[in-house]
Amino acid sequence: MLADTHRSFARQLENYRLTTAEILYGMPDHPKLLQSFIWQELDIAPRFPVLHKFLRFWEAKLEGRLYKVTIAHAALIKPAELTYGQEYVLH
Repeated sequence: MLADTHRSFARQLENYRLTTAEILYGMPDHPKLLQSFIWQELDIAPRFPVLHKFLRFWEAKLEGRLYKVTIAHAALIKPAELTYGQEYVLH
């Protein structure tokens, strides 16, 4: 578990971002009905190689034709934002 945490942190320092994809696909038995699947992983924007690998796997191994993929991503490690609300004068 700790090794996974270190690996995840190291990937974030390499500009990996938390990526969430909503995948709409046709149900195998009823292709006109759409089902939603949420996928989440660390990935590199804008190429998204990890997501593309997953979608290639989906198309090759899983039933259910892909209809639409919506992607959102956000950096988890950001520069600190400093705001100055008050000023204190020390003598």
